[in-house]
Amino acid sequence: MSGTEWQRRLYIQYGRLASRVGLPHNFIRPADPLRPMQPAPYIQQPASFNQEFRYARPNKYGAPTWNGVFDGTACKAGDYIAGPSGTFFIAAMQQALPILVVDCNRTISILRETRADGFGQLPYGGDTPDIEQPIMAGWPASVLQGTRGETNEVKLPGDVRNPWWYVLLPAWPGVTIRTSDIITDDLGRRYVVSSAELTDLGWRLTAAQKQV
Repeated sequence: MSGTEWQRRLYIQYGRLASRVGLPHNFIRPADPLRPMQPAPYIQQPASFNQEFRYARPNKYGAPTWNGVFDGTACKAGDYIAGPSGTFFIAAMQQALPILVVDCNRTISILRETRADGFGQLPYGGDTPDIEQPIMAGWPASVLQGTRGETNEVKLPGDVRNPWWYVLLPAWPGVTIRTSDIITDDLGRRYVVSSAELTDLGWRLTAAQKQV
């Protein structure tokens, strides 16, 4: 039996397990970086999520990754799964290993400043909303609190540290997230990207929350 056939049979077994313990979920494949959740689901099937296949250990704070239990024969990394268990994206489908998914608790957009080029008298060169252009918009992502904060520039007695956050989201071909890009989320919060690492599981970002 070839490795490809063995993997196909493994995914079918995941599907049989999901039919017993899972709930119906929609599987969506983004087709546009500015409208990732617009395509109709390419499949609806039972899915279940766990921290271990014995279903004996609950998830804990600060742990965005899960094992996905569903028939993965039609799926690929970067697809979204949405249903009664929440919204997840498939981070990895590695040979002979469990399907790795990421729990999405926020919906974010990535914005980039566009500044005027040239010489002589130019308009104001700082960051304002009218010069921010979206490069990715409406992407469900994991946004979890980091372990440190940073003192803001004003340093008033009543000020608190600006919190840091860890952000995980799928990669999109041709779109590179850079340091200093802006993130906005569905709660109206704004962040500035401090570091952006493109991994084989998607983007891993650290971001500092901006004062509004």
